[in-house]
Amino acid sequence: MNTPTLLSTLTCPECGHRREETMPTDACQWYYQCQGCGALLRPKPRDCCVFCSYGTVPCPPVQEHGKTGHCCC
Repeated sequence: MNTPTLLSTLTCPECGHRREETMPTDACQWYYQCQGCGALLRPKPRDCCVFCSYGTVPCPPVQEHGKTGHCCC
């Protein structure tokens, strides 16, 4: 089993601001406030967290099990 990547760069869909963040391994992150424009990001429908919706790398549970497998929610 590979170790999941814990860093992902979130891109705000409102202003395009990008910021690298460390993903939690024990919970989904349902909200994220953009440091550029202050927009409150929420997951897109069918995504479990903001990293799966707006990040360069999906969350650790999705990395390990895929979108149809177990997630942190």
